[in-house]
Amino acid sequence: MQFEASDRLVAAADEWADKRMSDREDALETKVEQALLEVEHLVSGEQDVEFDVDERTVTYEPTDALAAFLDQQAESVGVDPADVLAMHADLFATVFLDNYDQEERPPNAPPTE
Repeated sequence: MQFEASDRLVAAADEWADKRMSDREDALETKVEQALLEVEHLVSGEQDVEFDVDERTVTYEPTDALAAFLDQQAESVGVDPADVLAMHADLFATVFLDNYDQEERPPNAPPTE
């Protein structure tokens, strides 16, 4: 199964690379891995994914459970399963990014008073 990394996923990779002083290619692989792990783990419970990234093209063979899930979702809206996987990867693009100022409490932090 192949899909193109979205602009949002690439932007998250750029942010990851900037904050961790790594190159874009490594950062994109990291963000793709994080996103695929989130999707795969939620559906199948898997904790490891093997994939390939060639520029912005991601190649991934989902587990049988995830493949069935993607097929069902794709059929219900009339799109390709790879498009559904791309949307899920895009959804999890910013996983593990610090999206708030370090001096500021995260929006979901409990009150201090």
